[in-house]
Amino acid sequence: MSKWTETRDAIVDALNVQDVTEQVKQQVTAAILAEVLPTIGNAVDSFTATTCEQAKTETGWCKIRDGIVLPLVMQGAVYVVKTVLEKTVVQEA
Repeated sequence: MSKWTETRDAIVDALNVQDVTEQVKQQVTAAILAEVLPTIGNAVDSFTATTCEQAKTETGWCKIRDGIVLPLVMQGAVYVVKTVLEKTVVQEA
């Protein structure tokens, strides 16, 4: 089984509990930070690098979309989600 499948199954198992405790929420958050967000971040970085490169040959609104709007929205969304989740994780001593 792949690491992503194991992580996904662990999250699904954690969400199928009757009583969602703080520990469960912390585990799910940690799994998202460790496994999901890096993969999404890599995909976003690749996509935005490609669109920025294509923007060099675009004109008008498409140049603005490919060079500024899409990278800003996608990278901004990943940054915001990562920052919020990192601030909610309780650091264990």
